[in-house]
Amino acid sequence: MTFPFFVYGTLRPGEANHGLFLRGRTRSEEPGRLAGAVLYAGPGYPYAVEEPGGGVVSGELVTALPEAYEELLAELDRLEEYVPGDPRSLYERVERKVVRAADGAAVRAWVYVAAPAVATRPFSYTHLRAHET
Repeated sequence: MTFPFFVYGTLRPGEANHGLFLRGRTRSEEPGRLAGAVLYAGPGYPYAVEEPGGGVVSGELVTALPEAYEELLAELDRLEEYVPGDPRSLYERVERKVVRAADGAAVRAWVYVAAPAVATRPFSYTHLRAHET
């Protein structure tokens, strides 16, 4: 299935990885919000941790150009150190509903969230408040 990507950290416009991975490969980039997650500032990059009843993470819904989708998906999986079924993965790529800011529509999107091994260990990282995301 092809879904847009919801990005909330270094892949957002103006951040380090946006130009390296997304520039020139997207059809659209628009503000969105992911409910039920909390954002932590990790060692140079943020982690979204799913928490039922948690906060809201702000980011961008990124729709890839159709001809770039498969390659981009593979590159983002490598960037996020996500390997399906590998317990050493830092992130998991999960399908979630993200609310598009422009019209309030819920859109199914790929989201990289902290993998269980990361999400369940005690956080020494700083919790980012909603207005800082």
